Amino acid sequence: MAVKKNIGSNSISKIQSQRKRQPSVDELVTGIHKGDQSLLARAITLVESTQEAHQQKAYEIVEKCLSNAHDTLRIGITGVPGVGKSTFIESFGKMLTRLGKKVAVLAVDPSSTISKGSILGDKTRMQELVKDPKAFIRPSPSGDSLGGVARKTRESIILCEAAGYDIILVETVGVGQSETAVHSMVDFFLLLKLTGAGDELQGIKRGIVEMADAIVINKAEGNNIKRAQRAKSDFERALHLYPPKENNWTPKVLTCSSIERTGIAEIWEMIGEYHILNKKNGFFIRHRKDQNKFWFYQTVESLLKQQFYQDATIKEAITPLVQSVEKNTISPFRAAEKLLQVYRKRS
Repeated sequence: MAVKKNIGSNSISKIQSQRKRQPSVDELVTGIHKGDQSLLARAITLVESTQEAHQQKAYEIVEKCLSNAHDTLRIGITGVPGVGKSTFIESFGKMLTRLGKKVAVLAVDPSSTISKGSILGDKTRMQELVKDPKAFIRPSPSGDSLGGVARKTRESIILCEAAGYDIILVETVGVGQSETAVHSMVDFFLLLKLTGAGDELQGIKRGIVEMADAIVINKAEGNNIKRAQRAKSDFERALHLYPPKENNWTPKVLTCSSIERTGIAEIWEMIGEYHILNKKNGFFIRHRKDQNKFWFYQTVESLLKQQFYQDATIKEAITPLVQSVEKNTISPFRAAEKLLQVYRKRS
């Protein structure tokens, strides 16, 4: 009995030691290519880290995974809080895994502006999908990034594709400024809407609808079915007022019930039509190239901002300028100019 006990404790100690040890870049990349979810999750943690040592490792991992991305489809899913994004993703994801697809969900949870904390509760809301061996769910805090898209979502997409996931679903916090950010990293942009909650009129706002490749009226069940059909007709009429999209796709409006799982197959069929059209007319490749270019410029801006605020001279000069702005003794524009002058003269 004592021998068995020792073996058990040694095994536990070995496992704990392996967990504490940070895998090398090559170990992480090999694990990702093999579809190891644990190592994929650890690699994404490195990608999301703000520590410089972690960032250097993350750059290496992403570069080594770039060429391994196979034929994938990236789908952005957004909508106001309460529209049922998590329930929809679970129903949609389960249908895809039944079709033999491997699905990765990058779910962005809102971070508190006060505590900076994030609940990261998507795994608890997708109880069926999280148990599915063909699915990988990664909740990430939005932090202070624009529109509720995690700072490193693009890099996470690359890693998930290298791990063999066919469909990448990017769930955002909600409608706001997130459309541009989501649109710059996905192939298909899906806007979920509610009916019977005053959401129909909000949805007709030009910027929101122009971004959408499809509008889906969710919660079309029970007494809400007729209202959902009316909302569908309203949106279809509104869409006729917009100019055709660059890829000649006409955005569709569908209804579904994520709880009853009705209309989900039709949504996938529509996305399939969109994908085939974009492959045939060459838009798919052009759009991916544009996304990479946008990603490059955005990364340059991010690195410049990071370098700027981490500079010792700037750290010293910024506090008195902020105090002057607070006291209204200098305008924010003039203060910003002075700070840039300090930065340019520092060497």
